Amino acid sequence: MTTAPPSIPLPTPRRRRNAVGPVVLLGATLLTAAAVFTACTIGPGFSDSSVFQPKAPPAFDTPLPIPPLADSRVDGGTRVFSLTADEGQMEFTPGMTTPTWGFNGDYLGPTLRARRGEKVAVEVTNKLPETTTVHWHGMHLPVAMDGGPHQPIEPDAQWRASWRVDQPAATLWYHPHPHGDTEEHVLRGLSGMFIVDDENTGTYGLPAQYGVDDIPLVVQDKKFTAGGEFQLDAQGNEVGLLGNVILTNGAWGSVLDVTTELVRLRILNGSSARTYDFAFDDGREFSLVGTDGGLLEAPHSTDHVRLSPGERAEIVVGLEPGSETMLRSLPPDLGNVALPSAYGGTDEFDVLLLRAADALQPSASLADRFAPVERFAERDADYERTFEVQNREINGLRMDMNRIDEVMQIDSTELWTVTNRDLFPHNWHVHDVQFQVLDIDGTPPPAELLGWKDTIYLEPRRQYRIMMRFEDYVDDDKPYMIHCHLLLHEDEGLMSQFVVSKSEPSRNTEPSDGGGGHGTH
Repeated sequence: MTTAPPSIPLPTPRRRRNAVGPVVLLGATLLTAAAVFTACTIGPGFSDSSVFQPKAPPAFDTPLPIPPLADSRVDGGTRVFSLTADEGQMEFTPGMTTPTWGFNGDYLGPTLRARRGEKVAVEVTNKLPETTTVHWHGMHLPVAMDGGPHQPIEPDAQWRASWRVDQPAATLWYHPHPHGDTEEHVLRGLSGMFIVDDENTGTYGLPAQYGVDDIPLVVQDKKFTAGGEFQLDAQGNEVGLLGNVILTNGAWGSVLDVTTELVRLRILNGSSARTYDFAFDDGREFSLVGTDGGLLEAPHSTDHVRLSPGERAEIVVGLEPGSETMLRSLPPDLGNVALPSAYGGTDEFDVLLLRAADALQPSASLADRFAPVERFAERDADYERTFEVQNREINGLRMDMNRIDEVMQIDSTELWTVTNRDLFPHNWHVHDVQFQVLDIDGTPPPAELLGWKDTIYLEPRRQYRIMMRFEDYVDDDKPYMIHCHLLLHEDEGLMSQFVVSKSEPSRNTEPSDGGGGHGTH
């Protein structure tokens, strides 16, 4: 089938500030990784005098900032939010002022919150000196409202996105998505959470008092120049920028004063490149209750959870009166990565201190099971596709704003086989849909991957089969995105475009031999 052109070609994006050199080829991976080792690790080898070097770990005595719930108004049956992207400044460390960008404030943005079935609108005003966009990561919505690179907001302009929320309760987020400049805009501070509620919100014994026992955590690593500005250059590190300061909701060394027996943490990996493995310093177990697209079918008891950039996890942890525990990131298992230390695979650091009051309010018991998650089966697939990720290419092609790479048929279920051919990390994010992991190298997924996902870490040389359904929204001209959410990779071309059409699928598809019903979301 002939590929459909996008409706309105956009200008070629400007060159990224401090852009790195040519893309590293697979054969040069080990050499490049070794060359940048001292520039990208937190450990003792770090010696660049132009970069801010913390003299000691933070004291973890700064109260955790809680992003405010965004104000809204109801206009003609639509809940309307307003966001303004603007410049600001913050003192992340004493005596050092950093120029920042934020939504409705100096850094990050408020938490948007809406209920399934509500019609919402977000009016975004751009007061920045550059064109930006706002993408609703994880949201099922019409492509014209997606906020990807085809919905630019010029300086001093306003963009209004409106849609009906139609998906289960979940922890989603929003961030810029300008082609070629996403990493820089996110690093400067433009991110926020978008929480979706549904008929099950407040049930199952899940903590639900926002800012009290239901806590959003935006975790980001940063690197500063000696003068206090954000460093935006990855300094040749193939995976992107790895910072030596960890911010939680914009604070370095923060503490959460816990007043209830159970606490729900909605953790977002808001970093541009770093993969975390979240755990507690005393090894305590906690309940993983939700992933990107909503609740699991049942709580999963574990002592750690790995999150690559863009992924979310909802966990519930219990504390005893008068006790404390440190949320930290252990060295993440990156899979068969060449020289893991060059990609943060040996890094370990504290993230947030949880400090319990001497007397705690009782919490309801967590339910043994939540709402059922109807699983896709291979026989449900109407079509199959194969994607290979290597260097900055998907199936041998770099991103082209004027090219449609795939055409998906409305009301169809697809099975994708996705393989990372490199020996360094990638991950995989699909706009508009939530997907399920069918298997990894033919093996059923672990418990933490049994829920709905929109982003997944791709270990090197492994094959992931995922399934999703395309429904509700048709547009033959405007494309959604598929891309690596390691933002340097995305900016340098590891992204492709697809449309959802009434037409037969095109390009990389094969009809499935299976048949039968479809999973529902």
